[in-house]
Amino acid sequence: MKKILNDPKRFVDEMLEGLYAAHPGMLGYTGGDLRCLVRADAPVQGKVALATGGGSGHLPVFLGYVGRGMLDGCAIGDVFQSPSADQMLAVTRQIHGGKGVLYIYGNYGGDIMNFDMATEMASMEDIEVRTVLVKDDVASAPAERAETRRGVAGMVFAFKTAGAKADQGGSLDEVEAVAQRTLANTRTMGVALGPCILPTVGKPGFTLGEDEMELGMGIHGEPGVRRGKLETADQIAEQILATITADMPLNSGDRVAVMVNGLGATPLEELYILYRRVHQLLADQGVSIHRPFIGEFATSMEMPGASITLFKLDDELIPLLDHPAHTPFFRV
Repeated sequence: MKKILNDPKRFVDEMLEGLYAAHPGMLGYTGGDLRCLVRADAPVQGKVALATGGGSGHLPVFLGYVGRGMLDGCAIGDVFQSPSADQMLAVTRQIHGGKGVLYIYGNYGGDIMNFDMATEMASMEDIEVRTVLVKDDVASAPAERAETRRGVAGMVFAFKTAGAKADQGGSLDEVEAVAQRTLANTRTMGVALGPCILPTVGKPGFTLGEDEMELGMGIHGEPGVRRGKLETADQIAEQILATITADMPLNSGDRVAVMVNGLGATPLEELYILYRRVHQLLADQGVSIHRPFIGEFATSMEMPGASITLFKLDDELIPLLDHPAHTPFFRV
């Protein structure tokens, strides 16, 4: 293992110390716990608050989207591990501005258990909490079992649109509805070219041959849909787009946002090669790209690979996507 770190057991906390030092006017924490991250100006009175949480190792997800126009707080776990219910409750208390709190997070068992516990504890303090689960990974289950799908990079679009609706003064019902609508129109699929190494483990979580790739692998190394020889960028883009559009059909005249997301060790040059082919394929179908997002938005430590997300837009969702946002890792 070669990583720039000190003590592997202090990996998350030292990362957070650096983050707070870099963005003191934007971020803070509550309850004396570095892992209970909130907007520096929290709570914002009279606004629905948005919170997320999950394991570290996916930066900028989850904590990188806390800021104006997006999230108000985030509970942070160890690498690939859920934060505790008490940490989520501490975040919820600090960000509650009187109009309720919406949780948006990935569909993973440990997170669901702890966030549900936090919801119950918050209700005992008269804080209304709603939950929207992210299930955008089309490779993780077929359409008839879509409720079991994993949440991956598409959650960023839900953070963006729901955050915009909250910033505009929307009610808890309205903000929740926007998040649900966004995710109903969002699909993601990825490809891994190699493994990553957790700092406290010190060795890869799985192996891939030098000339192999795995289509549909999850951001924690969950099995994909097919392992085989490394293919060209165009072939990868074509297979991913075909799978996504089979699940969420697009018609000529539709408008989409496209995210080409690096998983941690893939150069931007390669992401733009993927985007090139996605752009060509959508143009051939008469589908226009309203806004592209190309870079690292949801990683898996130093995993080489990428994911592609399509977000189908309409006249209500476009202004929310374009609404100003300002976080340490994301700006519109």
